[in-house]
Amino acid sequence: MAATPEAKVKKKVKECLESMKAYYTMPVTGGFGRSGVPDFLVCYRGTFIGIECKANGNRPTALQESNMTAIRAARGAAFVVDETNVQGLEQRIENWFHTLPSSNREEWL
Repeated sequence: MAATPEAKVKKKVKECLESMKAYYTMPVTGGFGRSGVPDFLVCYRGTFIGIECKANGNRPTALQESNMTAIRAARGAAFVVDETNVQGLEQRIENWFHTLPSSNREEWL
């Protein structure tokens, strides 16, 4: 069976996070978790990142957007990644990390 376009994006995100040595998990709600959580929950250099994967021009649902807004309000990062921008994910994460106040990141550099 051929992989879906979104599965291909997720595979590339995994490869990127692994090459960055970031911790990540892919939560599955299964009726017990919180709905609308991003596809990847990531800890990179002590910072929290949510990554929602999409393909074929799809957009996050209102519930997914709400969760990403909550992550940003808690001073984490939340990104939507698709086949058009997945190649630049590592740089996007690094750019975000380096915009943090130095007091939040100095021990990780």
